[in-house]
Amino acid sequence: MKLRVGVISPGDSWERRYRPALQTLRDWFEVRSVYSPVALLAEKAADGFGATVSHGFQQLVQRSDIDAVLVLATDWLGVLPILAACSAGKAVFSAASLDIGLHEASLLQQQVQQSGVAYMAEFARRHAPATVRLKELIATRLGQPRLLFCHHRAESGRQGSSRSSVPSDVRAAQRLGELVDWCGYVVGASPRSVLGIEHHSAGSVPGGAADGGAWEDYRLISLDFSPDGRRGQGAIAQVSFGSYLPPHWPEAISFRPPAHLQVCCERGVAFVDLPSTVVWFDEAGRHLESLEQERPVGEQMLMQFHRAVTSLVLKRTDLDDACRILRIVLTARQSAREGRWCDLP
Repeated sequence: MKLRVGVISPGDSWERRYRPALQTLRDWFEVRSVYSPVALLAEKAADGFGATVSHGFQQLVQRSDIDAVLVLATDWLGVLPILAACSAGKAVFSAASLDIGLHEASLLQQQVQQSGVAYMAEFARRHAPATVRLKELIATRLGQPRLLFCHHRAESGRQGSSRSSVPSDVRAAQRLGELVDWCGYVVGASPRSVLGIEHHSAGSVPGGAADGGAWEDYRLISLDFSPDGRRGQGAIAQVSFGSYLPPHWPEAISFRPPAHLQVCCERGVAFVDLPSTVVWFDEAGRHLESLEQERPVGEQMLMQFHRAVTSLVLKRTDLDDACRILRIVLTARQSAREGRWCDLP
């Protein structure tokens, strides 16, 4: 069955991820209409598929020739397009589940449950070929994870105003949330307690305007997966997000970047670089696996979305995961303020 879809807010990931995936999966998807707050972007995206341009997201979701909606960015619209799609009874693929606040996520969760539509969130790291292979190695060769180290290093001021290295709490929560979800997915469990640490530097943002105040350049979250409150008896993940290098230091930014994820397991250790490289070590020595021949992440996610829409089993757990991740990130901020471990439900 070919799924007829409308695309809302193509966003930054359109050219590198979703346009190529939709072109490859033409037997699975037919793009019928595109809407973007920037009309030129909508026209450009629609031209490649012979689709029409809608002049509003309400107009798009109400079309009778559309079965599902791909919401690929929030822009200034927030969750309104997703809520509108649910009201119209259209299945939703959302790339913005972690780009919203907790109140919006809870509201969205209620609306999806009431509407009865299939909903899938973009958890791209879960579907990367390297992650899939890592899960296989954990099950067969490496054993259960014990320690995980996950770090993302960004340029200062890349995404925000000149007044802050982290543009907003929402954007910072999105980046950290993606890493928190990745670690939980690899462990196969939810953390039981969290410790947050934040570093603030006084003065101006590197490469930005001076404001005389403090700016946040590093955040660290420690996740304890120990059962029954026995802290330190289970897996522990260390997730960090740093934006301490100014954009006019390009050589420093690219120098010796850490592995996206390092996992120490019962019988070995693995180093993961997305999307498709895994280097792992066990008693036999070093093993290098490059998974370039696997389907790209965009194709993997859209194929799973197609199955979710066309099957009789509705997929809604992604929203539960999104709300849980946002709560973890907010609890980590509380932990940083109070200087202590905080338990999670």
